[in-house]
Amino acid sequence: MRQPIPDVVAHRGASAHRAEHTRGAYELALEQGSDALECDVRVSRDGHLVCVHDRRIDRTSNARGVVSELTVDGMAGVDFGSWHRELPGSADELVDWTGPAPEHGVLTLDELLGMVGDHPRPVRLFVETKHPVRYGGLVERELVALLARHGLDAPADPERSTVLMMSFSQAAVRRFRAAAPLVPTVLLFDRFRGSWRNGVLPPWADIAGPGIRLLREDPGFVARAAALGRDTYCWTVDDPADVELCERAGVRYLATNSPASTRSHLADPDLPRFGSVTTK
Repeated sequence: MRQPIPDVVAHRGASAHRAEHTRGAYELALEQGSDALECDVRVSRDGHLVCVHDRRIDRTSNARGVVSELTVDGMAGVDFGSWHRELPGSADELVDWTGPAPEHGVLTLDELLGMVGDHPRPVRLFVETKHPVRYGGLVERELVALLARHGLDAPADPERSTVLMMSFSQAAVRRFRAAAPLVPTVLLFDRFRGSWRNGVLPPWADIAGPGIRLLREDPGFVARAAALGRDTYCWTVDDPADVELCERAGVRYLATNSPASTRSHLADPDLPRFGSVTTK
């Protein structure tokens, strides 16, 4: 049965308040009651999946370099946290504020999966593989292998899978589906192609992943996709008006940088939600 309000997915963690893809960002997202977490993954030079959005680490750290040319050990001393300055909540706090303690080291997907598995309530993880990349399909192969090590590559009930894979790359989603057919997939897109506008997705994509701009222009897309058995994952939704639009349209998963604020704008933010995933 379709739930009445969207699941709140913390986009790169609570990234409006903590540096994206850091342990602190995900811990805060869990504290704020996020139903799911979202991360981007790339392959390091030594073959590890690391939670980094950009091809380079320049924007989100105090160092420089291409992720695929760096090892996890080489990034261990890099500060991925202090570039993001979260201001205190009051003027009194501001008087003595010196900024957050630096968060050193890159977060690996293995560590993030551990956080999800150790959390006392059920939480999902949406894993986006980034493309184009130097190593091509290696990122999907490594993702399947890592999920297998965590016992998550072949869920008994795909509709309640802890992990969902997604990408803007059609080839990546198709590769992953072939290797892990029981793990739900999301096809991300920032424009409609062919029959997608009518909610018709390729058979290897379970969930539609439009950006919020597309839903502003065509909120009826959600209903058309739902009529064909496809749920919708919408990114990235922070404005209260957009949150309300997604709720009215029937969006199933709402990716946001501000989980607590977004939950406060939903009809019943305290409603416990870990429902089923519509797959075909």
